Amino acid sequence: MKSARGADKSAIAGTEDGKMGRGNNKAERLQKILASAGVASRRKAEEFILQGRVQVNGQIVNQLGSKADPVHDHIRVDGKLIHPAGEYRYYILNKPKQFVTTASDPQGRPTVMEFFSRIRLRMFPVGRLDYHSEGLLLVTNDGELANALTRAASHVPKTYLVKVSGVPSEDALNALRRGISIPLGDVESSPGHRGREARVRTAPATVQLFRQGENPWYEVTITEGRNRQLRKMFEEIGHHVEKIRRVEYGPLVLDLPPGESRELTAHEVQALYRAVKLPAPGIRPRRIETQAGPRARPGERPESPTKPAARSSRKPVVSRKAREPGVSHQP
Repeated sequence: MKSARGADKSAIAGTEDGKMGRGNNKAERLQKILASAGVASRRKAEEFILQGRVQVNGQIVNQLGSKADPVHDHIRVDGKLIHPAGEYRYYILNKPKQFVTTASDPQGRPTVMEFFSRIRLRMFPVGRLDYHSEGLLLVTNDGELANALTRAASHVPKTYLVKVSGVPSEDALNALRRGISIPLGDVESSPGHRGREARVRTAPATVQLFRQGENPWYEVTITEGRNRQLRKMFEEIGHHVEKIRRVEYGPLVLDLPPGESRELTAHEVQALYRAVKLPAPGIRPRRIETQAGPRARPGERPESPTKPAARSSRKPVVSRKAREPGVSHQP
């Protein structure tokens, strides 16, 4: 196979094993290269390839399974040269309410990437926290780890504090613990739609009372990440969700005030890799720095901060009191 950038079409089309570029043993699947470079998730990268938006050494590639050398081959998406991620960074953010977990928003709402504007790398959030939810969010440029964490088959547990209207019965809570049927999309729950909407059954969840009251808080652990899943689950048993705060994501535990972020320790990164059964990379320890996010917008009251837990190379042990919602979250 030719190694020059002007390789002919037969070379770019790939060999029988789908290998492209310079024909060495460092070739990787294109969708993996794009995901690792932070261009898109692996599934989205596959769509880019099928749509003919990816070029290798000047030739369009539209076959899944094609490979390239991420270091030596010239890979472009929509004409833009892709640079392999030379340095992976991992951050934990305590996301405030009224931020979206995307890199950009067509409605012009603030995004969580405003908290990382000073970092000169293409970072992206891992997983979802909707506009009105808050709490622990992982932000990185490690596409392979992000893809593994968000796969449904990863079964990485995520723990939330959920405040609901009214007190659910024990039978209703047991239904959540066993798994419950919820709408798959955003179809409105109404007599005209019931029965025609696509639905899916959730995996069993761990649900326990966190704080009593007329509108109690529950600690809920799930292993899925469906769109607005917790809100839909409680709506199915007749209780509206007022507030959601994520406090754990796999081995990570929330230990920051709202709007602040910090880099993960080497131990935390390695624990994330173990959680999704990937070989843990060798990572040099960093000096952990906490940084505040953007200033509050006009008319917005700042959240009452939660005292950070002591940080160490081990998973923090956070007491129930430290996990309590702040003053502005009191039921």
